[in-house]
Amino acid sequence: MLRQRTRVYTAPRHDSIPLAPTIITTMAPRSSHLRSLRRLGLILVTGKGGVGKTTVSTALARRLAEDGARVLLLEMDPRESAHRLLGLPPSGGEVLECGEGLYFQNLQPRRVIDRLVRERIRIGPIVRKVQASPIYEHFVAGCPGLEELVILGAALEQLEPPHARTTPFQVVVLDAPATGHGLALLAAPRLVSEVIEQGPFGRLAGELATFIGNPERCGVVAVTHAQDLAVQETLELCRSLEAEHGRRAELIVANGLYPALTSDASSSSPTARIWSQRRAANLQALERLAAAPAPVLQLPLLPIDDGPRLAAELARAL
Repeated sequence: MLRQRTRVYTAPRHDSIPLAPTIITTMAPRSSHLRSLRRLGLILVTGKGGVGKTTVSTALARRLAEDGARVLLLEMDPRESAHRLLGLPPSGGEVLECGEGLYFQNLQPRRVIDRLVRERIRIGPIVRKVQASPIYEHFVAGCPGLEELVILGAALEQLEPPHARTTPFQVVVLDAPATGHGLALLAAPRLVSEVIEQGPFGRLAGELATFIGNPERCGVVAVTHAQDLAVQETLELCRSLEAEHGRRAELIVANGLYPALTSDASSSSPTARIWSQRRAANLQALERLAAAPAPVLQLPLLPIDDGPRLAAELARAL
């Protein structure tokens, strides 16, 4: 495991708009949210693109680790961005230790598939011949549901290692794809298991379908902005979870809310007026979000650059 010093980022100044002290509002005590999430093995974090899903995933993983769980933050984005929030170099597909009880991995499905082939065949020349085959390339690139099964299988393997010498994680926080692909990720094991029942592929699909379908082992956290389009997509996500999977989101995180201005802010300045208008729009969107069948946690917009300090502040807010 690689241990890396944390880099601290300095927040930019916002002298023209004094901000009120941060107030985090929830629909239930924060401790109950954490207890609910910590009992799960796998937490899938999804939401509309651009709402801060990776930032919230990182803060959540950090907070759960600070509360005593052994946590793996699993990122799927091949561009790798979560490492900056942890003060780490890119993981390159390896599991990196980044603090007491917290680990990070950027999951690369193709590398996982290649590893599984090596473990199954075990004879080097045959492995190389198989992996150099155009048939293998077409299968890996085009097989429906394969990438989703590999991702979920990798997460399950971290929770239930096949070897006794490997220490299992208590919680895996998966920074999942945006809403539509996130739902496809949840559906893949069941759909594949209905078509393929035999062989390693079918057995894996069946095992994952059972795991994903157990609300005591797998849960969904939806991240949104308090803006009309993002809230609409979140409400549709909640409806799809109930209609297609018979489950509800464990938590909705409304991220990046505009805090109220302090009393000494000049309400006549154009900047303050814009700020107040955006906060009012946030509050209107939150009223719509109250219709969602899940608790809602509000996180503020903070004047801090992406980096370990931002993740730490949001982890404290959680």
